[in-house]
Amino acid sequence: MKKILILSAFAIITFSCADKKAKTPGVDGRKVFKQNCVVCHGLDGKLGANGSKDLGVSKMSLDERKAIIKNGKGAMVGLGTLLKPDEIEAVAQYTLKLK
Repeated sequence: MKKILILSAFAIITFSCADKKAKTPGVDGRKVFKQNCVVCHGLDGKLGANGSKDLGVSKMSLDERKAIIKNGKGAMVGLGTLLKPDEIEAVAQYTLKLK
């Protein structure tokens, strides 16, 4: 009986900690996008200023997007020295949601 109580308590603590960790807010990709990308891409990703692509119709994978955000392409300056890896990940994820 003691083992069951101890295991149950351990399970409750483990799951409650995991649940809190899952709810911990990460980097806000939308905010990073607004701070760094809207000048050329616009709020909806469709502005096209300075030759920027329409992000809503882009077929690029997440990894391709992260590489371009980090290293740049064409007229786009890479943001790898300005953004942390988790910020690059977050903004790349956000651009996948633009339609």
